[in-house]
Amino acid sequence: MEYLPNIIFAIFLIAGIGYFAKNVKKLIRNIKLGHKVDASDHTSERWKNVVNIALGQSKMVKRPVSGFLHVIVYVGFVIINIEVLEIIIDGIFGTHRIGLSILPESVYGFLIGSFEILALLVLVSVIIFWIRRNVIKIRRFIGSDLKGWPKSDGNIILYFEVVLMILFLVMNATDTSFQNMEAGNVVSQFIAPWFEGLSAGTLFTIERTAWWLHIVGILVFLNYLYFSKHLHILLAFPNVYYGKVVPKGKFNNLGAVTAEVKLMMDPDADPYAAPAETAEDEVPAKFGASDVMDLSQVQLLNAYTCTECGRCTSECPANLTGKKLSPRKIMMDTRDRLEEVGKNIDANNGEFKDDGKQLLGDYITNEELWACTTCNACVEACPVSIDPLSIIMDMRRYLVMEQSAAPMELNNMMTNIENNGAPWPYNQMDRLNWKDE
Repeated sequence: MEYLPNIIFAIFLIAGIGYFAKNVKKLIRNIKLGHKVDASDHTSERWKNVVNIALGQSKMVKRPVSGFLHVIVYVGFVIINIEVLEIIIDGIFGTHRIGLSILPESVYGFLIGSFEILALLVLVSVIIFWIRRNVIKIRRFIGSDLKGWPKSDGNIILYFEVVLMILFLVMNATDTSFQNMEAGNVVSQFIAPWFEGLSAGTLFTIERTAWWLHIVGILVFLNYLYFSKHLHILLAFPNVYYGKVVPKGKFNNLGAVTAEVKLMMDPDADPYAAPAETAEDEVPAKFGASDVMDLSQVQLLNAYTCTECGRCTSECPANLTGKKLSPRKIMMDTRDRLEEVGKNIDANNGEFKDDGKQLLGDYITNEELWACTTCNACVEACPVSIDPLSIIMDMRRYLVMEQSAAPMELNNMMTNIENNGAPWPYNQMDRLNWKDE
């Protein structure tokens, strides 16, 4: 019985980490459903982006209030979780505050004191976040694309953080030996008086309860991430690394189409010449994308990384002028469809069976796609280098090249370019007639 708590702790730890690892494996499998992307170029620039954007939060602070609060929560959450290492060692070996037997008391006190200050700052920041989201109701948090589960998810994670921070402070406040040390109890010393008058046994019970709930809460939080938009805590780093490093206005051209256009524009080319033998190999099996399997692995990684913060939508000129398009919804729809495909594969022993659905039409409409102005405002606004525009363009490419389903105005323009060398419906010989009027 002496080792029963250690055994229970080990079971919780193994189960929590094991389930998380299982979901990470599923996540990687789903991302690999996309096309491979060669990201071997611009290595130094990619790492620089990781340091500045993912680690340094440089794009977050472009909106100072939310950016500053997010930096506090981010730094606080990462640093405070160093304490988890001590909790795990204590839990496995049955020790109590193993850090005190390794570090000098002053160093240990400094560390725990720093954690307590950060916990208080995180607590305050999270409360402000909750007020902004639920009381002030900032526009990007009440959009039509953020109802139901996505809205609840944002609040659930805030409640999680509040509970974890309170448990951490209560755990320290009711630890009699830690309070008597009078080092590191920067915040908890003001909470400790709330428990005055309780017996030593009751204080011990409260401290142990807070300790257990804290570590179980962290394991639950870890596994909740897979089902939440907060996967960005883990995925922001690889997503930024694989993010776009070429100029934002540069689109990827299809080699087969580029070669055909060059051939058409070459005055010396033989219009009756047979295509080169290798040309057929360069033609993709499908132009553009109609489902998640047609997208690239980076685009699917983008979908899982989306923080649903809505900065992209709040900057989108189409959305601001009342159009149906929301770049955030594009990313959420892509992730939802990818999850649906993943569950289909799980249910069919590792093989995807046609479910009669696809991303285009069942999730994202033509109206949304054609509302995009391709201005890149959404890409510029994203704090973790997500590129909704690339998905929109690939789906537009599918509509135009596979279904000839472009809007009538666009079809007319392209026909004019083909016939007249200009977007206007005039013969090339008549293009300067306006000067005679």
